[in-house]
Amino acid sequence: MTDLEVIRVAAERPYEVHTRAGALELLPDLVGDTERVALLYAPVLRERASALAEGLRARVTMIELPDAEAAKTAEVLVACWDRLAAEGFTRSDLLIALGGGATTDLGGFVAASWLRGIRFVTVPTTVLGMVDAAVGGKTGINISAGKNLVGAFHEPIGVLCDLSLLRTLPEADLRAGMVEAVKCGFIADPVILDLVEEDPVEALRVDSDRLAEIVRRGIAVKARVVSADLREATSKGATVGREILNYGHTLGHAVEKLENYRMRHGEAVGIGMIYVAELARLLGRIDDDLAERHRSVLAALGVPTTYRPDAWPALREAMSLDKKTRGSTLRFVLLNGLGSAEICAGPGEDVLAAAYARFAG
Repeated sequence: MTDLEVIRVAAERPYEVHTRAGALELLPDLVGDTERVALLYAPVLRERASALAEGLRARVTMIELPDAEAAKTAEVLVACWDRLAAEGFTRSDLLIALGGGATTDLGGFVAASWLRGIRFVTVPTTVLGMVDAAVGGKTGINISAGKNLVGAFHEPIGVLCDLSLLRTLPEADLRAGMVEAVKCGFIADPVILDLVEEDPVEALRVDSDRLAEIVRRGIAVKARVVSADLREATSKGATVGREILNYGHTLGHAVEKLENYRMRHGEAVGIGMIYVAELARLLGRIDDDLAERHRSVLAALGVPTTYRPDAWPALREAMSLDKKTRGSTLRFVLLNGLGSAEICAGPGEDVLAAAYARFAG
């Protein structure tokens, strides 16, 4: 086991990610003597949000958001702006996003867009939020055309991953969130895969050292990547920047769109990872064992490992609007081996369809 309770993100405005039980006690220090604080939270966290507000010296504006992806809309964004305007928020004030990935995505975009940018703190309450959404400064909302198509890069001043908050997380959300950690295992830190495979039951126990290690390693991978390439500079071939974190997301976002965002993000990304593993296998980039390891590790987490065989035409259409597409060229992050990835631009339509047939068959 490794000690990564404090992980530094050395991007444009360096900040720290604290990953331990009790990390929430650091929130008053981050807020400091700020006059006004907006606290955005998911409905299930109403009591927790109220308790946090009582512990702050600032004047706190409580903003309850719709649950999950329903929060990430233009209508909710405008409603948040209106509340900040009504309360007289200035550039010296601060926003706190308390919740899962959707809450931190929306909250970060509110902070990025209000007065062209105010400070914010993320307090992720899910594995997905901790490993993925709350770290790295990507913020945004969904529109009818696709997921996360509108947003901004805006870094938090701090991230508090209080592991004790996971104790009330529904099991399905826990399993889905672990997919993002497994993604980090395939692209950069294979120890994560070993930790899951050695004892999947313990890996899914929220009070276990194994789960804490997996979460911390996933965060550390993301911190290293975004420190080197915050704004996702265009990658070419084997030179891959932040785009490496999109492993499995091209098809995954298309699945989410087809499901009207009712499927958990992690579940969709897991489906996307198995698909791109099949694509890499057909292209001769990885062997059978590594391709099959995707399916076996995700099956051990109890998340979906296939999707509707008849969905390919709709998925292919949805992928055309993916953020990773350049012009009319569809781009995928593919493995060349464990921990080794590169960008594959414009694979042929025949091989794309054949990989889906193998994946869904």
